[in-house]
Amino acid sequence: MSDDLPADPVPNPPPRPDDCSGGRDELRALAAPRRRTVDDPMFTAPGLPGTFRLQLFTAAGARPVAVATQVPGEGMGLMNGVERYAGAVWERHCPDEGAPPVWVERQLWPDGAGQESRFRRVVFAGADGYRPHGPRWTALTHEELEDLVGAEVATDRGAGYVPRPAEPEPRLVFEEFAVVRLGRPRPFREPDCMPAGVPWWRRWLRQVLPRRGARLCCWYHGGDWHAVNALALEVLRRARAQDVDGDDMEAFAVAQATAAGAGEWQTQALATLFSLADAIQPDSETGYINGQHRAQAMLEAGVRRTVVLRHVYEP
Repeated sequence: MSDDLPADPVPNPPPRPDDCSGGRDELRALAAPRRRTVDDPMFTAPGLPGTFRLQLFTAAGARPVAVATQVPGEGMGLMNGVERYAGAVWERHCPDEGAPPVWVERQLWPDGAGQESRFRRVVFAGADGYRPHGPRWTALTHEELEDLVGAEVATDRGAGYVPRPAEPEPRLVFEEFAVVRLGRPRPFREPDCMPAGVPWWRRWLRQVLPRRGARLCCWYHGGDWHAVNALALEVLRRARAQDVDGDDMEAFAVAQATAAGAGEWQTQALATLFSLADAIQPDSETGYINGQHRAQAMLEAGVRRTVVLRHVYEP
């Protein structure tokens, strides 16, 4: 699937970068009384399989503020699709603006999911056409958001939400997988430290000369994936022995990490490998359904075995 939006037939002036700190002082500077001019319960971006509730708040002389709310199962998630989602809202609803709308997202997780449903401001480093890039996330309280827009902001998915038709339920299976067999990643973020995937010769070289330790460039390079995957394989072995359901694997993994004295980054990284929403999912056609940034970090480190999630449809 392409990551490009349709080209703008009449180019606007080059958009300025969203050169904001995302801090509290900057939020206060952006605050203004606005009114909600769009409340679309099923916003979609061209060519992108995903929906969300869009609340757009506007006022003369103030930057528009877009609030995107989504539940699991609506297609591409808000985090993975943020550049294209924000660009589509910008192009459709405020095309004369020199920068994308102030973007706030809220992913609604079910009880017990392990993730917190909260508002997060996304600050972009810049934009090309109607395509912002370089997203950075910061937490935002409901009160801070309403101070920013100067109006009431709904926190739910909205009455107009139409769930996708139910599909046959697959059996969710976590399994051990050789990292060198993963498809070539094509990361769409972190371009400085993940510029062009990992070619075959380099992944085999790293199997012989592995790398350990952390780097400061990004979260994906922030710890030792060898240690994470050693623990993941042990978690998988114990889960099978105890017949743990797929829905319970993330909580089981976190408990095992806590018992082993794992640090914060290692526990978080381990949890992503056993999260039904965030696990690495290889795909034979596109390479990845999810997880290519972690896959690239593992390939660069020379990790040999990891854990992936398979959706097995019974005949």
